[in-house]
Amino acid sequence: MPPCANQLPSELAAPLSEHGTGAPQLSLLDWALHVGEPQSHTIAAHHHLIIEKLNDIAAGRIDRLMLLLPPGHGKSTYASSIFPAWWFTRHPATSIISACHTDSLASHFARHTRALVRENAETLGYELSKEDRGASRWRTSNRGDYFACGVRGPITGRRADLVLIDDPVKNMAEAVSAAARNTLWNWYRADLLTRLRPQGRIILIMTRWHEDDLGGRILQNDPSWTVLRLPALAEENDPMGREPGAALWPEAFDQRALERTRHSVGPRYWQATYQQNPTPDADALFLSARIQVLDQPPSIIREIRAWDLAGTQPTEGRDPDWTVGLKLAVTSNHQYVITDIVRLREGPIEIANAICATASQDGPSVTIGLAQDPGQAGKQQIAWLTTRLAGHRVRASPETGSKFLRAQPAAAAVDAGMLSMVRAGWNRTFLDELRDFPNGRKDDQVDALSRAFSLVSEVATQPRRLNVPMMAR
Repeated sequence: MPPCANQLPSELAAPLSEHGTGAPQLSLLDWALHVGEPQSHTIAAHHHLIIEKLNDIAAGRIDRLMLLLPPGHGKSTYASSIFPAWWFTRHPATSIISACHTDSLASHFARHTRALVRENAETLGYELSKEDRGASRWRTSNRGDYFACGVRGPITGRRADLVLIDDPVKNMAEAVSAAARNTLWNWYRADLLTRLRPQGRIILIMTRWHEDDLGGRILQNDPSWTVLRLPALAEENDPMGREPGAALWPEAFDQRALERTRHSVGPRYWQATYQQNPTPDADALFLSARIQVLDQPPSIIREIRAWDLAGTQPTEGRDPDWTVGLKLAVTSNHQYVITDIVRLREGPIEIANAICATASQDGPSVTIGLAQDPGQAGKQQIAWLTTRLAGHRVRASPETGSKFLRAQPAAAAVDAGMLSMVRAGWNRTFLDELRDFPNGRKDDQVDALSRAFSLVSEVATQPRRLNVPMMAR
């Protein structure tokens, strides 16, 4: 538990009676039973576990909760509809922001929660404010405030004591898009987190789609989250004590039905959205999760800066390739470390200037690798660059073979755990490209990495001159 989890601001810590509502201390379980009674809804075993974790959030025992469950298993019903209505009984005069992948889904939860409040005012001890009862924003008589929006939507000017993020990813197409994942991550960090009041709380409710989706990226960057992961079919050490293979909600989806679903959707989709354990794409060449991130590189014996050249500037409606300069180091214990990546999209003159400036910064000990385009123009370009790089060791050669084959040595090093990288701002885009290769939209960094590995082998096998007397040879 985070050290400050129990140090709550007064509006979150004070007993309900101090706010003058006079409402009984209704438990979340009793409230859930009350809501489900008209439909004869039975609270399943995994719902009890969800309620337990939501109680921990309300009590301040935890302040970050991730609920990872398969589709259709009730996670949103409890966390995004039933819980926020009850939250205001314990924490009046606080604010909730609820965000989903679209405005329409967020409004759906907002309307459902608002209806629960309207129909159960006497049980809850408060009612809707007469001044503000909109579909996506409403207030309560005990000064609570609820606001719903789509992820990436505008929330400037709003503050929250509780944030609910439910289904932030719309579909698999969005999940496999590195650009969409980055946009969502930037919205979460730069927009949403800045709206959270001191010691506010966040609940992320989702099914997993991709190893680098919002849930996966949060877990990579913040280990303080409490995670309730409940796969559709139990695995070893199940949180509910189920035997391996047992269904999560057999009353609704028994083992036979789940097995039929597994065969229908395929292994990748099943493992991600039903088992909550997304794995790298079977078609992907690089096992990017095995690349270690270092704060400082170990002892280095040689370095190579490999360039993949492009010469088109971005214009409206065009998304050209990048020019990439990747610096690969070989360590004293025969490991490989990526120490720097330069990326730019400029014209030929600007690219040549950038290569020369980077070479000056790297120093003459770093070998420079250049890819030579076929034909006379490619030879002339390399000759011109080599002249400008006088004093540096330059290795230029045409690319041979497919991109996939050229990437094999680098992928083998990743697979063996021999490749790491220095922690830097370029890490994320690099890993995204590796993860999506060979099916991604861009592969310029992969091409530069492939050339760097080919040069490492070439430089390592160059014959060495020995300065010893003739008769001692």
